[in-house]
Amino acid sequence: MKTVNSTEFMTAYRNRVDETMSQHIQSVTSEPSLKEAMMYSVSAGGKRIRPLLLLATVAFFDEEITQAQVDVAAAIEMVHTYSLIHDDLPAMDDDDLRRGKPTNHKVYGEALAILAGDALLTEAFHLIGCSALPADLRVEAMTQLAWSSGANGMVAGQVADMEGEQQQLPLEQLSAVHQRKTGRLLALPLTLGAMLTQQPFETVSRFTEMGNQLGLAFQIRDDILDVVGSTDELGKQTGVDAEREKSTYTSLLGLDEAINVFERTISSVLNDLQRYRKMEGSISALEAIIQGLAEIPVERKR
Repeated sequence: MKTVNSTEFMTAYRNRVDETMSQHIQSVTSEPSLKEAMMYSVSAGGKRIRPLLLLATVAFFDEEITQAQVDVAAAIEMVHTYSLIHDDLPAMDDDDLRRGKPTNHKVYGEALAILAGDALLTEAFHLIGCSALPADLRVEAMTQLAWSSGANGMVAGQVADMEGEQQQLPLEQLSAVHQRKTGRLLALPLTLGAMLTQQPFETVSRFTEMGNQLGLAFQIRDDILDVVGSTDELGKQTGVDAEREKSTYTSLLGLDEAINVFERTISSVLNDLQRYRKMEGSISALEAIIQGLAEIPVERKR
């Protein structure tokens, strides 16, 4: 495993993902208002966690990162961005702020926001289809992205999440909701990173399981930050889960135990990754990104 400066890695590939999304949207979108609305949300910032996880997984296996793999990473971010646009709509979470800026529908109106989200979702698959991946890997990437984000993945989880409002869901049911709503699109980068580097089936399966654990940890983290974070820190409204009487890990477990479960889950993923290390003492970009997710401002606010 090559020693990588994780900060340089994340900065460089965040920029490449941003450039890839922008170039694709600019080149394929014929309506100026639609292009502006799409670019508004794509350019609004964000840590690009999902695409960076994919590319860092490729690097973890000592593979040179290709533009075709960046295309797949950018496609995942486009699907994530579409989901945020739609999630913020009045019919869904009715949020006014996203990444520190007014939400898409507050700027462009509900109709154009819906269509911008639709276009980002569709163009994500277009981007993969036009990539230079071998045909079998293009099909696999599109199939995995559809499965993770569609009617048995993120969208299904969003439906279950809405239907679970004003109910006290048991922990097992809550985990099942978030495994689809949040977890699938976070597990996908680790799965595809292993697939695109053509790792053995057992390795792909193990990285998928690590991705599932990471997705669980990320949702617990989100629930914690909704309690202890601030709007200025997170760029979105906080405290909304309690207002909507939603079941969360913090409401079911309490803040301290939710933090403990989060920390144990992150540690489990990092310990599993160590089995695949080829160079002792080095920290890969993938491990650095996951460690970065563990840094939440909770100690001073418990």
